[in-house]
Amino acid sequence: MFDESEDLPPILRGAPDTTEFKKLRKRLVREVREAIETYGMIERGARWLVCLSGGKDSYTLLAVLTELKWRGLLPVDLLACNLDQGQPGFPATVLPEFLTRMQIPHRIEYADTYSIVVDKIPQGRTYCSLCSRLRRGNLYRIAREEGCSAVVLGHHRDDILETFFMNLFHGGRLATMPPKLVNEDGDLFVYRPLAFVAEADCERFARDMAYPIIPCDLCGSQEGLQRQQVKQILDGWEARSPGRRQVMFRSLMNTRPSHLLDTTLFDFAGLQLGAPAAMDRENPPQLRGED
Repeated sequence: MFDESEDLPPILRGAPDTTEFKKLRKRLVREVREAIETYGMIERGARWLVCLSGGKDSYTLLAVLTELKWRGLLPVDLLACNLDQGQPGFPATVLPEFLTRMQIPHRIEYADTYSIVVDKIPQGRTYCSLCSRLRRGNLYRIAREEGCSAVVLGHHRDDILETFFMNLFHGGRLATMPPKLVNEDGDLFVYRPLAFVAEADCERFARDMAYPIIPCDLCGSQEGLQRQQVKQILDGWEARSPGRRQVMFRSLMNTRPSHLLDTTLFDFAGLQLGAPAAMDRENPPQLRGED
């Protein structure tokens, strides 16, 4: 599958000719394809708006989707899109030049959401929430204008896991960013094909491919962000017990409503003695003392 003698798309050319990198690329393709198939993202003949921020994750997303399409495994049209939000010092020519050189269809949109964010958010508070909402609104508009049925984002496994813990610690709910959802207006899908991909793999791939990384200087410059704090906690757990992140991520795909407390998901009041419970008959809890 990875014969480097093939005439690869420009975005995949120049890859390191090492066994380690080939394994990484193969893993990325496999995991993205698995997420797409698991969550039913493909609508044959659809058009996807692939959001490109200039960070390692979005470059990895675009490259892997391009490879899947090139190999005939992703029967959709791809339109890369960068939203220039007017941040001071943003290198506005980097992405247009890169996408043109890579021969990738794209749209560059300027929308000064930066001024709105710094005006509305008091100094010292985090910008992420408002910045994200404004960005998403513009991306939805662009997707509609371009005839796209889906907005495709570069959130990876670690983003999803960190969001789960942020909601747990600060939001009082069990929720995270799903790999697939429908927007509030009901006219667009939002996909996250990197859902099974580790952040470290995105970083290695983008670095080894020498993609021109653009840092986020708006929120990335703020100290004490909740996401940074959660990331530090997860890093500590991973260091003490390698593989912990993947185990925790798998738990998001293996929920048992009968062993939580949400009465809207399980009929606790309707439980009767003398009849086998409807929950977990095939997979009884491992820790029986907690029943």
